[in-house]
Amino acid sequence: MVTPVNPPPLDRTSPHQHPDTWRRLAPTLPEGVRVRLLHSVYGDPRAAAEAVPRLTARQSGGLDPLPTEPAELAPALLRAHRAEILALPDDTRLLLLLAAADQHPVPTHAFVRAVTAAGLETRPLEAAEAAGIAHATASGVVFRDVWTRIAAYETGSPADRRDVHRLLARVLRGDGETAGRSWHRAAGALGPSARLAAELTAAATSAHRTGRPALARTLAERAAVLSPDPRRQSRLHAHAAACAWESGDTDRARRLAAALTDDALTGVLALRTGNASEAFDALLTAAVRKTGPPHEKWHGAGAPGEDVGLPDRAHLFARATEAAIYTGDLRRCREAVRMAGQSGVAAPGTLGGLAAAVEGRYDDARDLLRTAAGRSGPGEDPTLLIHAGIAALLLGDHTLAVTATVRAAASARTRGTTVTVAQAMEFQVYADFWTGRPRAGEAAAADALWQAYATGQDNGACHLQAALAMFAAITGDADVCRERAATVRSYALAHGLGLPAALAQWALAFLDLGHGRFAAAAARLRALAGFGPGHGHRAIRHLAAPHYVEAAVRTGDTRVARAAHADYHRWASAVRSADDLALSARCRALLAPGAEALEHYRAALDLHAHGTRDLERARTELLFGGALRRLRHRTEARDRLHSALAAFEHFGAPHCAAQARTELRALGTPAPPARGAPGNPTARLTAQQLVVARMAAEGATNREIAVRLALSPRTIDHHLRGVFSRLGIRSRIELVRLLGDGGPI
Repeated sequence: MVTPVNPPPLDRTSPHQHPDTWRRLAPTLPEGVRVRLLHSVYGDPRAAAEAVPRLTARQSGGLDPLPTEPAELAPALLRAHRAEILALPDDTRLLLLLAAADQHPVPTHAFVRAVTAAGLETRPLEAAEAAGIAHATASGVVFRDVWTRIAAYETGSPADRRDVHRLLARVLRGDGETAGRSWHRAAGALGPSARLAAELTAAATSAHRTGRPALARTLAERAAVLSPDPRRQSRLHAHAAACAWESGDTDRARRLAAALTDDALTGVLALRTGNASEAFDALLTAAVRKTGPPHEKWHGAGAPGEDVGLPDRAHLFARATEAAIYTGDLRRCREAVRMAGQSGVAAPGTLGGLAAAVEGRYDDARDLLRTAAGRSGPGEDPTLLIHAGIAALLLGDHTLAVTATVRAAASARTRGTTVTVAQAMEFQVYADFWTGRPRAGEAAAADALWQAYATGQDNGACHLQAALAMFAAITGDADVCRERAATVRSYALAHGLGLPAALAQWALAFLDLGHGRFAAAAARLRALAGFGPGHGHRAIRHLAAPHYVEAAVRTGDTRVARAAHADYHRWASAVRSADDLALSARCRALLAPGAEALEHYRAALDLHAHGTRDLERARTELLFGGALRRLRHRTEARDRLHSALAAFEHFGAPHCAAQARTELRALGTPAPPARGAPGNPTARLTAQQLVVARMAAEGATNREIAVRLALSPRTIDHHLRGVFSRLGIRSRIELVRLLGDGGPI
């Protein structure tokens, strides 16, 4: 099987490995640009240091795509490598040229066969090995690094390059080597050739259909160069851009798309990297303009079989759905449903369900969302699986939401659509923090955040930053919560992203609620109804309704609390989710007088037993225990509060645990000491503190940790002070002893 290496595999380059480079990059570039730049220079710190001052202001700010060619990124480094190659004997350089051509951008593993077919000797490679440039193995040549391999290819004359490509094409005769043979035949061509362009196009189509979009991009882009037909060139460039996007090579996709006038491509790219409102408009325009049957694929230049991988009309409406979800713009939801109907396409169930819910047609919304959530079987399209996960979240079925999003990520990996993996994780994390897995969820969200940045999906990164703000709120990391929420707010406003803006606001409200700042929590939750993209989101407002009721009741605003509960109860009754019904019963308990509240709390806990929102179950027990204490039901109050305390400590929610301890002290019952695993002092750390402590123990400075976690050095300093205090230590040396080799991790 031919495996593409351009772009290279996502290299999780650590800032600890190249601290000097990261100190230079940290103050000047946004996190997404930093990650993509290091990826584009193959993780080489010298190339990164050279590339930074060569970027334009717009590239440095993430507004324009980064350079994609080595000569644009680090020409001085490349010249130095070329000089090393040129100092070698001619026959050594020829072998290195042959090896480089065999490895990049389409690795064909034919070097040994080519050497044998040409009657060449491999002894000259000893000079390269002596110079530390490359060494021979039984299967080929291993270069010192990627930049050396690039230099070895570029030092060859055009005639020599064509000769080695033709040689490689001659020896590639096996099954599964069609794509490699076509590539080398095309690379050995002297000029445009309709025949070779058609051959490459067929190979690109096959590669795309078999889950190798990176290879398809390389072949399609070369086919465009060889095609003498300008119209076909445009279609092939569109194909290459779409495949580059799918494989995570966002900068190349944006550069290719910039020369095209294609609403579909513009919309897909803007959905994840630009303004979500503009993405919606472009996608809806593309869907409406699309001719032919709703599920017919577009074809390149009218030639049979030239499938350029661009979406059909139904898929475009699905993408428009995502844009509407991210913006939180209710008008756009309705517009997309109406336009889909006029185009003869059934509106995506998630979009139709949201539109119906917004209009108060909860029974219709339930049915539409259930239809969408039902499309979560193995083998489904990753985008449809993500939509199924979103629908399941809205229905309160977190088990199905996890199933759908995990399958979406797995399907995306199988199909080679790297770009979709991080998007699936954006919605999986909701289930993680609702079901009481903040540490695991935070780790998964941090990993997805890196993937989003690496693949140029800054809008998705904003959403994941908001999710991390919620995890920080749950685990009591107030500074991290506020810092991430502020980052989200700034970015979301500029890009019309209502969903992450609302989630970040909810995180701040949850933090306030956990610390007893009920008026502040109520004010923040009221703001979720804010109009316009980038401000609020109706779905998040609805999901946060139980917290709003609690905050409003605690501030004495029972009229507003009753109105919010009435609407929430209508939805819970329609979807019949055990968790939603439990939270509705809890709201009723908060609004009920005296002893009447106790029966509602018991009903809520009975319903929680059939649900999955374990964190909310613990909050219900906390509230129930407080109500029992005030009514002097001391024994039952003690049992409920101890149960809530144990749950909060298990979830790693110290501020909620502190509330339970306060209630126990008011009851006159000594609260047990904070729980920690015997022999494992790190159990006393929050999830964020544990991450910071491990990085510090590995030798990273505060600034390096701040860069990696997208936080400020001040926040990292605050966390380290907290780590030292909780672990009872006073220096980094003690931290290394505790967390280093042999220490508890």
